[in-house]
Amino acid sequence: MLTSAKRYAPLGVLAAVAAFSASLIPAALSQGTPTIRIDGSSTVYPLTEAAAEAFQKAEGGKIRVTVGISGTGGGFKKFCRGETDISNASRPILAKEMAACKAAGIQYIELPVAYDALTVVVNPQNTWAKSLTVAELKRIWEPNSKINNWSQVRQGFPNIPLKLFGAGADSGTFDYFTEAINGKSKVSRKDYTASEDDNVLVQGVSRERGALGYFGYAYYAENKNKLKAVSIDNGKGPVAPSEKTVIDGTYQPLSRPIFIYVNAKAAQRPEVKKFITYYLNNGVAMAKKVKYVPLPTSAYKTILANFNRNRIGTVFGGQEAVGLTIKQLLSREAKE
Repeated sequence: MLTSAKRYAPLGVLAAVAAFSASLIPAALSQGTPTIRIDGSSTVYPLTEAAAEAFQKAEGGKIRVTVGISGTGGGFKKFCRGETDISNASRPILAKEMAACKAAGIQYIELPVAYDALTVVVNPQNTWAKSLTVAELKRIWEPNSKINNWSQVRQGFPNIPLKLFGAGADSGTFDYFTEAINGKSKVSRKDYTASEDDNVLVQGVSRERGALGYFGYAYYAENKNKLKAVSIDNGKGPVAPSEKTVIDGTYQPLSRPIFIYVNAKAAQRPEVKKFITYYLNNGVAMAKKVKYVPLPTSAYKTILANFNRNRIGTVFGGQEAVGLTIKQLLSREAKE
């Protein structure tokens, strides 16, 4: 299990540490200890990692939980091949992923675990872009955009090269951001530094005065000394990302639910049941710990009940859900 200190290390370091740590686990321990395998979204990673660490401590090391970062899309590929028990996802499962799971005989239980304010960030030396409109973001990120200088974004912005950092193609954040800003999932300019690991993007933006990037709020909150959040104007004035603006529904269109998907067969194993129960019973505390927006306590009870009833499938029909408020999400969860 990766520690919280490792959580914010670059991806290469994470991979090296994970490989080295795995090599140190005695064969008897790895064979005799029930293991829960998790992979997927880097956005959801801090939350699931925090839950996994606390759970393993509570269990006295009798259950092992491994958490990887392959991006939402990469995680679903592993999940639908039966290689993982749980998949972290920063968007709902898509139709093609549903088909892949069905073809492999993999059934799943969809569990929302928190809300994220997908955050647009700039370098601390950027004194001009305190807010950006959705239209400006679209002009920057749309396919074949020729905007490569801040002076092209808005009249009055300085003549400084624009360096872009964003999610990689296997990332659910990439899917969500492109759908919300460009109007179609996966449609984006390609001449930017891309990564499924948000730590790489944090480092990139923090080193370039003219940088602009986007990723989950937890990574901004953990690196406020290196980054500045940009307020988003969706037509009703600039709104900053925060717990308050996510809850009241004003941070649009970049508020989004985040999920874990549990393999239905794996869900019958005692250790997986224990972990999911622990995760959801402590959902509010865990979300607050890593700076995401928790769902109401009553919602976690409903979601846990859905898990215990083995509610198979998704309430999203294989489609992205842009602009979904917490209230709207919970109304879907309440339906049988």
